[in-house]
Amino acid sequence: MPTYTALTTLPGEDAAEALAEAIERMEPEPSGVGVFEIEDGSGLWEVGAYFLDRPDEVTLELLRTAFGAAPFVISEVPEVDWVAHVRRELAPVSAGRFHVFGSHDADKVPEGVVPLQIEATVAFGTGHHGTTLGCLKALDRLLTEGARFANVADIGCGTAVLALAAAKELPDARIAASDIDSVAVDVARANVAINGLEDRVFCCEAAGFANPDLMSRAPFDLIFANILKGPLIELAPDIAANTAAGGTVILSGLLVVQADAILDAYVAQGFALHHREDLGEWAALTLRKG
Repeated sequence: MPTYTALTTLPGEDAAEALAEAIERMEPEPSGVGVFEIEDGSGLWEVGAYFLDRPDEVTLELLRTAFGAAPFVISEVPEVDWVAHVRRELAPVSAGRFHVFGSHDADKVPEGVVPLQIEATVAFGTGHHGTTLGCLKALDRLLTEGARFANVADIGCGTAVLALAAAKELPDARIAASDIDSVAVDVARANVAINGLEDRVFCCEAAGFANPDLMSRAPFDLIFANILKGPLIELAPDIAANTAAGGTVILSGLLVVQADAILDAYVAQGFALHHREDLGEWAALTLRKG
């Protein structure tokens, strides 16, 4: 059964939120509505709605006129088994010593690598995206430099690929993986089990560090935060508070054009840049706390 999307843009967060609220009252009712800032300096916001039945185009036109939005682009989205599609399309990925693969490529793991089996799911972080790849490369570089860590947190863990990489190469370290999304936490636990690391990686649901079990493990000497620009800046004080003196933070989920702003936010919290990795339009920052 197909679904339908209706997308538009308009200036200003308040106007975008108001339009989204109006769309939610439409008939047929949308199954979901989202508001996102377009981070290109244009000041525009995108409003997107998903419908199980074709949306009423007359109502959408009236709404977009009332709120000063661009014309809606309505598209039919065919039903696709995205997990199966991803499994077919995603090839194994190497990032330094780490080799990320799915079960469909388990018979092709080369010798001499650190294998990380990650199944394609709705959670973020298969290793193919520039942000996850950048974090893996950053960890590989630190380990090659001789760095060792005893207490690690993967904040916004998605599939937990970064936590798993740390667990494989730091056999004596405590490893925690958290995500704000309960589905992602379930996925993380499944991947932990697939890799035989149930007794090594603690998984929990948390918005940032807001989980007592996670907080009880602080301070951490290595923190991964592969999220987005807004949450990274918002979390800067909490990440600083939960990083041990001399500890390391690896940040990604950010565009190259956003890196300086994020770096400024963390320098203000007592961090210094150790290394920056740019992969296409994405960047990963390795920072040290003074």
